[in-house]
Amino acid sequence: MVLFGAFLLQSLIIRKAEVQDAASLVAAEQETARTPGLLVSRPHELTRAAFEQKIVDLSKLGRYVVVEKDGRIVGHALLDPMRLEAISHVFRLTIVVHANFLEQGIGSALMRDLLDWAEQTPAVGKIELLVRATNARAIRLYSKLGFVEEGRFRNRVRLPDGRFVHDVSMAWFPTNRHF
Repeated sequence: MVLFGAFLLQSLIIRKAEVQDAASLVAAEQETARTPGLLVSRPHELTRAAFEQKIVDLSKLGRYVVVEKDGRIVGHALLDPMRLEAISHVFRLTIVVHANFLEQGIGSALMRDLLDWAEQTPAVGKIELLVRATNARAIRLYSKLGFVEEGRFRNRVRLPDGRFVHDVSMAWFPTNRHF
């Protein structure tokens, strides 16, 4: 069942992120960043203040949502518009399913919320994301939802052990508009 402003799937509730969520979100991303190749950021590069500011900014310009299960935030995602006028129709996607909650439909639910919002938001002409080539689970999800690969950035992300991972650039286009 989809509700505008909230999405309910089994015991999942999707809602807009609030500033008071920042501590939980930064902690979850710091934990996720400990696994090399999932996020580009390293744990020490993620700050509560940056999360708080992004939540405030996207409340006006984009979309930032969290998913709760049994009252606990278990994932979050955002669509952030590019700032330059010529590419302001392009929104960058970030999604994180929190540790211990993978394979429960959380990523799919978050993605459906974001794509539904994008279809109804005239400013969105394209959604872009970067995903590590080693993250097969995420690439499968994005492909299933209609994202297409646009290219690869070879040896773009340096892992803590010095190895490099390619970044895959993927994009999705709303069905109801043509730019």
